[in-house]
This record gives sequence, structure tokens and C-alpha cells, in this order.
Amino acid sequence: MVRHDWTMAEAQHFYDLPLPDLMYRAQTAHREHFDPTVVETASLLSIKTGGCPEDCGYCSQSAHHKTGVKATRLMEVEEVLTAARRAAASGAQRFCMGAAWRSPKERDMDKLCAMVRGVTELGLETCMTLGMLTPDQVVRLKAAGLDFYNHNIDTSPEYYATITTTRTMEDRLETIGHVRKGGIRVCSGGILGMGEEATDRIAMLVTLATLPAHPDSVPVNLWNEIANTPVQSRAKPVDPFALVRTVALARLLMPASVVRLSAGRTGMSDELQVLCFLAGANSIFIGDVLLTTENPAAWKDQDMMARLGMRFAPAKGSVQTIEPAVPSRRTA
Repeated sequence: MVRHDWTMAEAQHFYDLPLPDLMYRAQTAHREHFDPTVVETASLLSIKTGGCPEDCGYCSQSAHHKTGVKATRLMEVEEVLTAARRAAASGAQRFCMGAAWRSPKERDMDKLCAMVRGVTELGLETCMTLGMLTPDQVVRLKAAGLDFYNHNIDTSPEYYATITTTRTMEDRLETIGHVRKGGIRVCSGGILGMGEEATDRIAMLVTLATLPAHPDSVPVNLWNEIANTPVQSRAKPVDPFALVRTVALARLLMPASVVRLSAGRTGMSDELQVLCFLAGANSIFIGDVLLTTENPAAWKDQDMMARLGMRFAPAKGSVQTIEPAVPSRRTA
């Protein structure tokens, strides 16, 4: 059953269950809505890097932090489509485009809409993350065919001001509301390992799970160490089982949403990723880079799926099933 009235007490109860019980509940909920052997795939491209006026303490692209990331202009449409073709050839189902902005300027909207239309014509689902949007901008992106809009809330309402001061949690939720009202599917999750407590992770998920409509996709990110960012000084490694518990809780609170293992997979063992799949994660990013951070090589993901007897979901419009046909690079 999909609920929107979860309480912190209920979520805390789930999170604190003995791990076998939590995993059983999460896997049961997962199977009610998804094929547990199928994992969705997405590819992520930074279409405008660096120079962001926001001061998000975890981000290498903020103009407030000296991280060595150079600001670039918005890419040309054909450059983006070339990258999208590569993503499609590698088996991506969705192509996500991210720009380091507080919000897009009107002069950029024509180019952004052209990107959406071009990627859609390649047979890929489209997703963008461009910062805050106005209702009119949502209308234009929807008319261009945008499928998803990513706007993470990052952490709990209580911890949020520790991470970002140039916009509020209410600003983020307002944009999510605009996107949902405009008919674009919502992708929203958070980041683990920024010095927050377990209660902040739980509260972040409860915030999403009590929205009028759950996000269609819920990314769970592990913070990647980035020198000269404010988070660097207070970051705490996330216990692997705490990550699994967070994924399982996301699955229980939002059973019909796709839960994506996003940033941080390079630091996860295959075994940890499998535990996350069993806890209800059913989407990953493929490709060597996520905006400015590393991601596992494509062959490693294909190898892991083959060894598990699992498969990647087919691209939008495809009638063929993508089988785990790539032979394992390990001996039996």
C-alpha cells in the first residue's frame, strides 16, 4: 500500500529492525511493484559545469569553493546529442543533463528544449537538473518532452541550513511542486555522509514520503570526498549497513518509486551493492563520470549483472530485453 502519512516514529521503527527482518519487509514491498531481477540504467552529463552561485557545502561546482573545477559555458546541442548517442550505445535507458545553476536563464531555454527534443528522438528517457524552475519554465520543458526533473532535497529539514544557506528547503520543495503540477515526473533524493546523523537520513526520506505524490525516482548518494568544500571537514564515512538500512527504508516508505544507487558506487564493493539491490534499489548510473566525480566502468556493471543473473531494463520504446550476456571476467 502506498501511503503519504508516515511519521518519524514509524520510519525509525523500520530503520531499527533487525537487519534480516528489515530486508525481508523491503524485499516483499519491492516485489509487489517491481521485478527484483531488473535494474534501470541512466547516464549523466554535465551540460554546464562550475561557477554555480549556490554555496552547497558538498559541491565541487560552487563558485564559493576553490575546488579546481573550471566554469564552462552551456554545451551546444549537437555536443549533448553526441554524448547521448554514446549513452544509448552503452545501454542507458535514461539520459540526465545537469547544469550548475541556481536557475536557468530565459536565454538558455530554447537550447535546453532543443536538447530534450533531440535526446527523446534517440529513444532515451530524458531528465534534467537545472536548479530552481518557474512554472513557465516547467511548461516549456514539458512541451519539449522532458520526462523527469531531478531536484534533490539533500538532507533533513533540520540539517539543511548546515549544508546550504543560499536557498532553503522550502525553495526546493516549491520547485518540486511546480514540476509535479506541470506534469513532469520528479526525481528527488539525498546525500549521505555529510556529517548528518541517522535521524537526518530518516527525516529526509520521511519528507519525501509525505509529499502529496512520492518522487518517481529517489536517488541515494554517498558523498564523494572533495577537497576545499565545507563538508570535507565534518564528513563521516557511512557504515555499509547504514546505507543498506537507508535504501530499505526508502523502499518501504515509497514502495512504487524507483530507488537509485547514485554517487559513491566506486567506493562500494559488489557485495554491498547486491545488498542494496536486495533492500530495494533498482536503478544505477552507468558511465565513467557523474558530473565531476568517478563512476564504475561499464564493463564492471555488466559483469556484476551477469554474475547475479540480473538484467538491465530496456531503453524506452525498445521491445527487446537486454540479457546479461557479457561473460564474467572472473573465473567460476
